[in-house]
Amino acid sequence: MMQKVRTDLPLGGEDGLPEGNSPIRTVCFTGHRQIDPAHAVLLPALLDAAIRELYGRGARVFRAGGAIGFDTVAALKVLDLAPVLPGLELELILPCRDQTSQWNVGNTRTYDYILSAATRSRFLFDHYMEGCMLERDRQLVHGSDVCVAYCARSRGGTAYTCALALREGLELINLYERIQKRGKKDRL
Repeated sequence: MMQKVRTDLPLGGEDGLPEGNSPIRTVCFTGHRQIDPAHAVLLPALLDAAIRELYGRGARVFRAGGAIGFDTVAALKVLDLAPVLPGLELELILPCRDQTSQWNVGNTRTYDYILSAATRSRFLFDHYMEGCMLERDRQLVHGSDVCVAYCARSRGGTAYTCALALREGLELINLYERIQKRGKKDRL
């Protein structure tokens, strides 16, 4: 049964569990490369809370796709929490070995750090080719139980991955929607 996105619930708790309250093991991340600066300052704390809550529900493997933006913030947060959450793992599923060939030095250094610190990683292709990013997105979702996203648009790779996650029956936690709801409450 396909699950609906529920943004009105807190993370976890009885109401936030997947159907049948089945334990979760694997979480994937998906999100935009460019993040609204006002949201960027909120994401680390939201990711911290989401990772801790999902860890409390049984998640141990957190998957990221190595892109600039949300993937990087999420991967760094997993690495930050690993020393205090025993058994927490970062798994990278990367589209191609030359993913960083057009990146600036700072982004490449961050990517190299994440790659060296990850529990495990795999490259799907040696070189960039049409469709390799979408294949990475499919591999992130396949075998995951929950998808944590920062999805602000209804089109593009992130939207595709969120839709795929829902079709595959994953619980979807969209942090963008949580930020939007928080902003509306603050304006009331």
